[in-house]
Amino acid sequence: MALIDTGIGLLDSQLPEERIGHELVKITGYRFDENQTAVRQIERLGLNPGQVADCIISHLDNDHIGGLADFPHATVHVGREEYENYMSGNPRYLKIPLQHNPAIKTYGTSDRLWFGFEARKVVTALDIEILLIPLPGHTLGHCGVAIKNGDRWLFYVADAYYLREELSDMDHPVHELAEIRADDNKMRMDTVEKIRKLMQAHPEIEIFGYHDIREFEQYNSK
Repeated sequence: MALIDTGIGLLDSQLPEERIGHELVKITGYRFDENQTAVRQIERLGLNPGQVADCIISHLDNDHIGGLADFPHATVHVGREEYENYMSGNPRYLKIPLQHNPAIKTYGTSDRLWFGFEARKVVTALDIEILLIPLPGHTLGHCGVAIKNGDRWLFYVADAYYLREELSDMDHPVHELAEIRADDNKMRMDTVEKIRKLMQAHPEIEIFGYHDIREFEQYNSK
């Protein structure tokens, strides 16, 4: 099995002050619910979390990788620029999520294109085509993940936008938060524009992000 990002983990839910810190919890507005962690959701599906062999990671902010410790034997797949940014000492990142020393596979620049985007093929044991798609700005190595689903594509854009409304309303208040959290806001805005154009040109691609509650409810009901 493979996961695309892990979300907040069990230990984060149980020990938020120790693992995340009071200030970051307050700033981000974390909501801790052990039942919503990936490992618990997998268990409710009747599956074995120990069979998660690969975690494909959009970027290394804690709310996307806090659950990695729940899958200690899984290989972490991440863009090379993102891992280098993480190792550079950028203060946005917490070190605790990788303290269990997982196997890490990084993916550098590729000549392959996917609907005009650079594409980096993720190597797993699964018979599924999975691509890391660089969408920089939120972090310098931030990537989306494109997944071939039969004859269709799913495109998870992670934190390229917080709310889908950002794509149609350039004055939406959430842009201010996104700008504050961006490593490079110009790159972020360029990424938003590229996603907007992709949606217009290819409505057959199913595109969704990480934080939009309406998108979450849409997929959670399926």
